[in-house]
Amino acid sequence: MNICGIELKSNQLLIATFNENEYIDLKTKKIVLEDDENQLSIREFCNQFLLFLEQNNIEKVYIKKRAKKGNFAGGAVTFKMEGLIQLNPLCEVELVSAQTISAFEKKNIIEFPEKLMKYQEQAFLTAYSQL
Repeated sequence: MNICGIELKSNQLLIATFNENEYIDLKTKKIVLEDDENQLSIREFCNQFLLFLEQNNIEKVYIKKRAKKGNFAGGAVTFKMEGLIQLNPLCEVELVSAQTISAFEKKNIIEFPEKLMKYQEQAFLTAYSQL
């Protein structure tokens, strides 16, 4: 079963993918929403994400939750991207809290794969914590 972890940051969707318990180093590591006010740009983002899901046979997506208010609140664009991801007809989407990921990190020794980029670490942990 292929799953992917996602962290939403600014206008970027950062991705880490697993097959069973193994990290898969895919070419697609992030998808960018160029202009959140332009319908064509939003459609292109959606199409890129759906193509990623199809090409990699993703069966479940885990998104790292962001705060809705306060100092560490996620930006409006990230919530727009989250809504688009949740509307995908291809697979199930689940939100994972930062507290769940943090607790997982404390209980386990995490070794990041060599090919994992630094910016993918939170996406990796999001999916890894759910295996």
